[in-house]
Amino acid sequence: MKKTILDYALKVKLPVTVFVILMSFALTYFIAKPERDGVGYAPEQPIAFSHKLHAGDMAIDCQYCHTSVSKTRHASIPAASICMNCHKVARTDKPEIIKLTEYYNNNQPIPWKRIHRVPEYAYFNHAAHVTKGIDCANCHGDVRKMEVVSQVKSFTMGACLECHRNPHENMPQMTQAVNPGPTHCNACHR
Repeated sequence: MKKTILDYALKVKLPVTVFVILMSFALTYFIAKPERDGVGYAPEQPIAFSHKLHAGDMAIDCQYCHTSVSKTRHASIPAASICMNCHKVARTDKPEIIKLTEYYNNNQPIPWKRIHRVPEYAYFNHAAHVTKGIDCANCHGDVRKMEVVSQVKSFTMGACLECHRNPHENMPQMTQAVNPGPTHCNACHR
């Protein structure tokens, strides 16, 4: 019996092609997912800063340091000058405050490492959420209890859509204040 090219393609090339496609999907899912998700990411910062102390114990509002969060799409990373509003006089002899003072005196920005990040292709506006009364903890976790801030919630498209579709389930305290958010592609992909 004579083998045809079709027989060869079905017995050899097709299984190899299917295997390569399946492995590509598997590797993309298991390897790239942690990069896209970011949950657990907690880089070492240039200055050890305790959100537990500042936002928790001392009850300093998030917007005192993250000044643009209610006005722009970005939350802004605090400048050394904001920290120095208190630390010109408070705990000035502590090693981390000495580092802070050096950045301030040298007019250098503190090279904080960003923790929370949505992908470049997605548009997110902090002000739109904050002005609706949505608490920072809904997305960032309860940083008031964190010595070291880490990403605790997923910033994937599925996580955002879940909240936009079911805000009352995800934020029961906001039942009267928040309506479902937009779910059309253009809301985030501009």
